[in-house]
Amino acid sequence: MPSFRAPRGTRDLLPAERPGWARLERLAAELAARYGYREIETPLFEQSDVFERGVGETTDIVEKELFRLAPRAEDRETWALRPEATAGIVRAFIQHGMQTWPQPVKLTLTGPMFRYDRPQAGRYRQFWQWDVEAIGDAGPAVDAELVELGLRFYRDAGLPDVDVLLNSIGDPACRPAYVAELTAYYRSIADELPELERRRLETNPLRLLDSKEPAMGNINLDAPKITDRLCGPCAEHFAAVRAHLDALGISYRIEPALVRGLDYYTRTAFEFYRRGAEGQQQALGGGGRYDGLVELLGGRPTPGIGFALGLDRVILALEETGRPPVPEPRPIAIVCGADPAATAERLRVATELRAAGLPVRAELGRRKLGRQLEAAVKEGARFAVILGDELAAGEVQLRDLHAASQRPVALADLAALLHRKTPPTGG
Repeated sequence: MPSFRAPRGTRDLLPAERPGWARLERLAAELAARYGYREIETPLFEQSDVFERGVGETTDIVEKELFRLAPRAEDRETWALRPEATAGIVRAFIQHGMQTWPQPVKLTLTGPMFRYDRPQAGRYRQFWQWDVEAIGDAGPAVDAELVELGLRFYRDAGLPDVDVLLNSIGDPACRPAYVAELTAYYRSIADELPELERRRLETNPLRLLDSKEPAMGNINLDAPKITDRLCGPCAEHFAAVRAHLDALGISYRIEPALVRGLDYYTRTAFEFYRRGAEGQQQALGGGGRYDGLVELLGGRPTPGIGFALGLDRVILALEETGRPPVPEPRPIAIVCGADPAATAERLRVATELRAAGLPVRAELGRRKLGRQLEAAVKEGARFAVILGDELAAGEVQLRDLHAASQRPVALADLAALLHRKTPPTGG
C-alpha cells in the first residue's frame, strides 16, 4: 500500500490516458481559433470576492464548494481556487481595459477548475473545462453561434447525439416579479419542501427549480414558468435566439426549469446533454448570457455570453459509447548499438534524428543488443537503428521490427527514409 495518494476527488492522468485529453484540447483550440476566439490565461486562484460577488454568495459553489486558501497573517486579502472561468475572465477584461478594444472581445480558456464537491462518478474536485466568452455583444445571433459551436465540438469529438436544452431566465426588469411569484408558490406548500429547499427559498428561490432532491420533481411541474412571464425585450430576444437556431437547423427543447447554477446569468441559458442521459449530474456543459456581470465586478455595463464544457464529462461519455482510446505516441525508431558501452554514439545519432523532426528514443543503458531490441519491440517502435562497426563508414543497420528484415542505410539518408515511413499524426 503506497504511503501517499492523489487527494480525494482528484486523479492522475496517466500516459495511456493523456493523449485523449490532448486531442480534446487541440480540438477546442482549433475550433476557438476558427470562430475568432482568442486564448487567454487567468490565475488558478483569485480574490474570493471575485467569485462571491460574481458567482453569487448563495450558490452551492460559494456556500459549499469554494476551495478557499488559508491566508497568512500578513495577507490582507482572501483567496480561492477558481471554481469556473467566467468571473476571472471578466475581472481580466475590466483590469486590462478591454472595454476599449473592438467589441465584442472573444476569449477562450482551457484548464483546470476546482470545487470542494462530493466526489462521485464524473465529478471531481479538480476538473477541466473549455471555456468560451463573447463580451460586448448583446445578441441574439452570438447566443446561437455559441450553441452551434458547442454542438460542433461534441460532434467532432465523437458525440453526435447531443441535445440542447434552452431557456430564458429574464433580466432585472422582469425577473424580480417572477421570483416573487415563484417564492409565493413555494411558500404555499412549504410543508412539502425538503429541509434544504426550505432554507434555499429564503435566499435563492430560483435554485429550487433545478433542485437535485427527488421530491421536487412533481412540485416543480406546477411551478410558475419564467417563459410565460418575460418582459417585452426579453421575450423578443428569446424569440430571436430561437429564430437564429432554426436558421442553422439546430433542434432544441425549451426547458422552463433550466436556470443554471450561477447568479450572474440573464436571459439566454442553455445546457448540453447526451440523448437519453438527462439528469442533474449528466450535463456535458452549458452556458448563458451574463449582461450584468461586468458592472457587478466594477466595470461599465457590458453584455456578455459564454459557455463552459466539461472535458471530464466528454472523456467519460466517449468511454461509455465505446470510442477507442487515442493511442499513445510511439517512437518511429529506437537507436541501439552492438557495443553496450557506446552510449555517446547512440545519443549523438538520436539527437540528429530528433533535430530532423523525428520521434526517436536512444538506448542509453548498458545492456546487450538483444535486450535493446526486445525493449524496442515492447515499446511499439517500427524500426531499430543499430550502430556497429559500419558507423565509421557512415552507415547503420536499419531493422524493420514489423517485417523482421534488416538492411544497411547511409546515415546521411536515414532521416529522410524514416520520415517517409512515419505515419501522419492526428486524433
